[in-house]
Amino acid sequence: MFVGIDIGSLVTKAVLINSNRLIAYFITDSRTGPIKAGETALKQVIEKADCRRENIKSIVVTGYGRISFSSAHKTVTELTCHGKGAHFLNPNVRTIIDIGGQDSKVIRIDKNGILTDFEMNDKCAAGTGRFLEVMADALGKNIEEMGDYSLKSHSPCSLTSTCTVFAESEVVSLSAKGVKKEDIAAGLHLSIAKRVGNMVKRLGSKSEYMFVGGVAKNVGIRKSLEEFLTIRFAEPNVDPQIVGALGAALIAKDLAG
Repeated sequence: MFVGIDIGSLVTKAVLINSNRLIAYFITDSRTGPIKAGETALKQVIEKADCRRENIKSIVVTGYGRISFSSAHKTVTELTCHGKGAHFLNPNVRTIIDIGGQDSKVIRIDKNGILTDFEMNDKCAAGTGRFLEVMADALGKNIEEMGDYSLKSHSPCSLTSTCTVFAESEVVSLSAKGVKKEDIAAGLHLSIAKRVGNMVKRLGSKSEYMFVGGVAKNVGIRKSLEEFLTIRFAEPNVDPQIVGALGAALIAKDLAG
């Protein structure tokens, strides 16, 4: 058995595989601290797989908190792990979009799943999961319901602010003026899609595409990205939030030989 753990700034994911398939995965909140979140995810995924810690031959950790986790046999960057995981799920994928809690990444891989290039926004919270979380709170909505909610919009509003602080004020102001919340939500998703979509265009658009990470479960942002880039995302056929952890588990298997 082999385990990959992705300790993100907001959420920690663990994946357990054997020699040829995914056996179990577990997702937990990272805000308890990276060490505790990593240990919790590891313990729970082992329990879900009905095996023991001594059955785990190798553990690879990636993500924001990877350096803090001492139980790892190796730490690897998210860029490499997302590429490895996406390639395993669909060998035709060449461009991967990951909107994380604190950054957004566009990753290019070759036919072997090896990282060849990337574009990253890690200087500003705009266009990240944290940005979306703040905006959902400003609208009085749960982040999980924002996607479906935005699809009700017939007239997405235009947002002028990209800074999280100013955008939050703009959302509150628009809501106070009576602008429909679904139109504000759709406008927010379009704003994120443009920001991330322009990263894809700077890198050079190349199909096929896969959208990974927790934000990939937001149907509003997914739809906005597909429309902005005039593409269709390949389906990962697993929870898109675990793709990085899956890639780490595959690297753990390679590491064990």
